Amino acid sequence: MKARITSRAIAAALIFFAGYAALFIAPDEATMHQIQRIFYFHLGCWMAMFTALSIALVANVAWLVTRKPKWDWLGVSAVEVGVVTCTAGLATGVLWGKPAWGIWWAWDARLTTAFILWLLYISYLLLRGLVEEPQRGATLSAVFGIFAFLDAPLVYAANRLWPRGQHPAPVIFGGPNSGLDPTMSKVLVICLVAMLFIAIIALVDRYRLERLRHEFDELRVAADARDAGSESALIASSAKDSI
Repeated sequence: MKARITSRAIAAALIFFAGYAALFIAPDEATMHQIQRIFYFHLGCWMAMFTALSIALVANVAWLVTRKPKWDWLGVSAVEVGVVTCTAGLATGVLWGKPAWGIWWAWDARLTTAFILWLLYISYLLLRGLVEEPQRGATLSAVFGIFAFLDAPLVYAANRLWPRGQHPAPVIFGGPNSGLDPTMSKVLVICLVAMLFIAIIALVDRYRLERLRHEFDELRVAADARDAGSESALIASSAKDSI
């Protein structure tokens, strides 16, 4: 319990300092001015998403190879965190796009592939809910999750493969003219650490919840079997007494 409280306190401090740094420490951007400050958390959401979905990919493969329940728990937990952070990334992008481009949404390569990725992992979660048999549902969703991840590299590389889209060119590892002001880079690192730390905490908590749900289901099945056995014994005893 003490470790959980400490981790939450660290997360709160990180996100508070990251917000302060993005609003008051980072210098003003010459073209977009104040609205550009959403960039620090916008990119943080995507980094957290890629991290979570990469963990989900490893877990999906491990489940298919080993069939150990812990990998299925980790897979679905990571996908849920990935969907939340992807939703936050799309939402912050929309909020940024309206003042920057004059429109809420543009169907360029980066935005379209990100939206498709979001739909794919929403479908992953729906698929798990539609299949009643747990083992079969875990296997089908793992296979689908591996397929869905194929879109993730496209999201990352979209504005490099199709540079004429509405989305701006990469400012990190994007070419000779890319790069950030040193203070902007430091603020960006703070925001990335804060978002990744929060995503990891959410993933750990969601994994624990999935493990508890699995244990509860096992206890319920055992209790149902015991009740059925008691009922059968009672019926047999009544039939014997009647004879």
